[in-house]
Amino acid sequence: MRISSGKLQRLNRVAWPNGVIAAAAMDQRGSLQKSIAKEKGISPDAVPAEMMSEFKTAVTRVLTPHASAILLDPEYGLEAIRVKAPKAGVLLAYEQTGYDQTQLGRIPSLIPYWTAKKAIEAGADCMKLLIYYSPFEPKQVKEIKHAFVARIGAECELYEIPFFLEFVGYDPEGGDEKGIEYARKKPEIVAKSMEEFSKPEYFVDVLKVEIPVSMQFVEGARSNKEGKVAYSKKEAMEHYRRAAAAATKPFIYLSAGVSDDTFRESLELAIEAGVTFAGVLCGRATWKDGIPHYAKHGLKAFEDWLNDRGVKNIQALNEVLKGAKPWYAKYGGLDKIQTMDRAGNPVLASAPA
Repeated sequence: MRISSGKLQRLNRVAWPNGVIAAAAMDQRGSLQKSIAKEKGISPDAVPAEMMSEFKTAVTRVLTPHASAILLDPEYGLEAIRVKAPKAGVLLAYEQTGYDQTQLGRIPSLIPYWTAKKAIEAGADCMKLLIYYSPFEPKQVKEIKHAFVARIGAECELYEIPFFLEFVGYDPEGGDEKGIEYARKKPEIVAKSMEEFSKPEYFVDVLKVEIPVSMQFVEGARSNKEGKVAYSKKEAMEHYRRAAAAATKPFIYLSAGVSDDTFRESLELAIEAGVTFAGVLCGRATWKDGIPHYAKHGLKAFEDWLNDRGVKNIQALNEVLKGAKPWYAKYGGLDKIQTMDRAGNPVLASAPA
């Protein structure tokens, strides 16, 4: 693997000293507005920007002492950077919330006034891009998304800022992504997406990926409340291994809105399967149950909840992450990573401090 010395330094800023990425995600926008509005009994449009910023700032202040980094967005999250724990790194989102609903394929779009250079100036150590993606999309849709990702990757390469790519699978035919039929397709969707975006032309440094199975349909899982089965535990573990084997880049798991208990169980199964994952970027699983406290009782009640339940959630997650591996472990260690200086000359990588 080749990586610039600038990217290497910035990647180490968003990881623990042991190389594991234990980042909190607070870049939700549209979904957060809807959740706050629902609890308040108002329209999402009636949730002001100041409220969004206040929520993100509270989460950042309370949780970053227990996280290696925080993922924020430039629209509502820049104020929160000022209150993060000193040792916590910063990732900033590049995409607009949601996707283009005027055409097929869930085509993404960027925040129109944002650039990688501006992100660095705002305090970002890394950039994150989210796209909806399926290997079973029409060819013309995939070509648009492949070019889209490649352009962002090239920009990040120019500015030596690590590129985290998050791809969320979906059913192009409009099926229920929470149902058992989609659960049976999910392992292949995740594995083929990991394989695609590991290709060098995208300049992706870390893949931010979904759990390759739906835990509520794993036989015998605590998360399986209804007894419906898409895969046995043995089959689920094999799906983890196949997806991991498809990636040639470091990858971390995203919580995708599931409960903290379900996400931890998912990670425990990954560890049992022997998967070399580099950590997590976990958002709603940590703080979403605090939204009613904020919406109905105000900032102080929310901060009290975060200091209690929120901190306990992230501490429990950190315990599970003792089974994760350093982001550079996929290459056999830092001695296997060839860094490049700005002139393009090889530089021997040094271990994190």
